[in-house]
Amino acid sequence: MSDGDRKSDVETPGAAVAGAATGGAAAAPDDVADDLVFKALANATRRRMLDVLKESPRTTGDLCAQFPDLDRTTVLQHLRVLERAELVIGRKVGRERHLTLAPVPIKRIHDRWIGEYARAAVSLLDDLTRD
Repeated sequence: MSDGDRKSDVETPGAAVAGAATGGAAAAPDDVADDLVFKALANATRRRMLDVLKESPRTTGDLCAQFPDLDRTTVLQHLRVLERAELVIGRKVGRERHLTLAPVPIKRIHDRWIGEYARAAVSLLDDLTRD
């Protein structure tokens, strides 16, 4: 596949949904939602955008100003991926869009994946200290 045939994360925000089903079986809604979150978090620019919004809510213009190396269209495409993953909430106030970090999807990932693996690791370490 040539570079011209590839689509970037920014250009194909629904790719995680399309790949969520395996073997022809439909993916569970939680799996589809988690795929969107993992896809959104897989990009360093989007993680940096979340870090900016973690500090404080911003308008779309303020967020774009935080990324002078990117044009506005690129920032908005990344923002769309974050909104589809429900990591960012945008609400219109007059002519501006105010953006806020939505931490619930990250907490859901933590509770389902990180917390479980951490408990398993602690259990294994505890077993090793007993032997």
